[in-house]
Amino acid sequence: MGAHTSKIQAVLTAKCPKCRVGKMFVGNTYSFKKQRMNDVCPYCGFRFEIEPGYFYAAMYVSYVLSVGQVLAAGLLTYQISKSESPWVYLGVLMATILIFAPFNFRYSRLILLHYLTPKVKYDPKYEDALGDDRP
Repeated sequence: MGAHTSKIQAVLTAKCPKCRVGKMFVGNTYSFKKQRMNDVCPYCGFRFEIEPGYFYAAMYVSYVLSVGQVLAAGLLTYQISKSESPWVYLGVLMATILIFAPFNFRYSRLILLHYLTPKVKYDPKYEDALGDDRP
C-alpha cells in the first residue's frame, strides 16, 4: 500500500475520479488537435458520462470559471491601463474567454466528476494494485 493520489492532484492531472490512475482526456489542454475525452477510463473501465446528457451540468461549472476569469481580467486591465474605453475591456474580456475556453472545457468536467457528483467514489484498490509501477 503506497501513497494515494489526492483529489486535487487527480483533477490537476486529469485522472479518473474512481481509480485516479487512468486519464480522462487524450492529449493536452492546449494543442492544435481537438480535445477529446475518453468515454471510459482506460485503466478501470469507469464510464465518465454517468447518464445521457450528464455533462450539460459542466456548463454551469464552466460558467462559474469564466465569470471568475473575466472579473480578474477586467480588474487587472483596469489596474494596469486605467482606461475608460469600453472597447479596451470588451477586447480583453473576449480574448480572456477565448484563451480560457479549452481550460474551462476540461476542468469543468473534472470538477463536476470529482467534487460535485456524490455517487462517484474513489476506490484505492486500483492504485494499490499498481504498487510501485505507477504510470
